[in-house]
Amino acid sequence: MNRLFVANKPINMSSNMFLKKIKRKYCVKKAGFSGILDPFAKGVLIVAFGQYTKLFRFLNKKQKSYRATLWLGATSPTLDIEKVEKVVEIMPFADDSLKIIEDNMYGEIEYLPPKYCAKKIDGKRAYFLARNNKEFKLNAIKSNIYDFKILHYMHPFLTFKITISEGGYIRSMGQIIANKFGFDGCLSALERLSEGEFVYEDEKALNPLSFMDIKSNEYLSDIKDIELGKKIYVNNFKKRERGLYKIVLGDELSLIEIEDGQERVKYILNKVKLC
Repeated sequence: MNRLFVANKPINMSSNMFLKKIKRKYCVKKAGFSGILDPFAKGVLIVAFGQYTKLFRFLNKKQKSYRATLWLGATSPTLDIEKVEKVVEIMPFADDSLKIIEDNMYGEIEYLPPKYCAKKIDGKRAYFLARNNKEFKLNAIKSNIYDFKILHYMHPFLTFKITISEGGYIRSMGQIIANKFGFDGCLSALERLSEGEFVYEDEKALNPLSFMDIKSNEYLSDIKDIELGKKIYVNNFKKRERGLYKIVLGDELSLIEIEDGQERVKYILNKVKLC
């Protein structure tokens, strides 16, 4: 069964464990998800069954929106409430201070990912190394913040909504915000609201073509060449410029790539059944 949909992961459950529950619910063997969520977090998780698991990297999900609550004055190596080590009592902040923070959380930002994250270091997850007290170094990354708004402030808890580029770490964003106030901080709640145009709609089946920003192309020769996975050449396509293209033949999707200076066209995916 090929299926694409958005699930709503609950808190206190890993994304992998949640996927196992979904596989049991739908009685499927081949399934995957895009954009891992920490056990601490809840919200949107893009899930695919069957051949649709091959499509994740082609889906339009570059901007992600989150709602999070920041606990100002709390120190935690995980940057969330899993391992709070210290809480400092601090005075409330004036509205002017909140406005300054809000106005300065836009654009490109360079920062370190949390040590307790899923990035791989020499083949092992960073969170595994951190939990086992291993020394390691994470490289700085860059993210783009497209929108930021403080939704609510009830001292010492500040709730904000942020839209950030794919791969951004909201726990690190919480730390950055707290540091702008001059203190430590960690997240007490985190929810992913959307991934690109993907939002939770009761696990409704989605058409992957509606979420792919890939131009269509037309094969001018015998379509059986593509159906049978034969060699195909650039001169037999209507569009011959360099790029990635989709070819829809009946209820099957193929993705091909035309490269500069190459006569032969490369199959990226071939004959994915559209449901």
